[in-house]
Amino acid sequence: MFSYLTINKANSIMDTRTEGKAEGLFKEIGRKIDDLIVDLKVAKDQVKVDYASQIEELKRNAETLKDEFSNFKENHKDQWEEAEASLERAGQELKNAFDVIFRNKEKKD
Repeated sequence: MFSYLTINKANSIMDTRTEGKAEGLFKEIGRKIDDLIVDLKVAKDQVKVDYASQIEELKRNAETLKDEFSNFKENHKDQWEEAEASLERAGQELKNAFDVIFRNKEKKD
């Protein structure tokens, strides 16, 4: 009986130590997860700031391009009108070509 109690007591002490180690491990993992969540939030906020900055830069660039294009059109008005008319004719010719292709295809089917 003595040996059973001694072994049982030893197992109980080992179980408590193992349980204590496991609890400590889970607490440490929990702390690390909490730290990771904080780090992710900080990174997320930084990304928002970075993207906001890039978006503002893109808006400024778009406005600059719009102004430059308007100036180009104004400075080359005659050439632009001719190019625009040519593009319109080319678009109409392309549309006519597709109409012919699909009309012929419908006749074959």
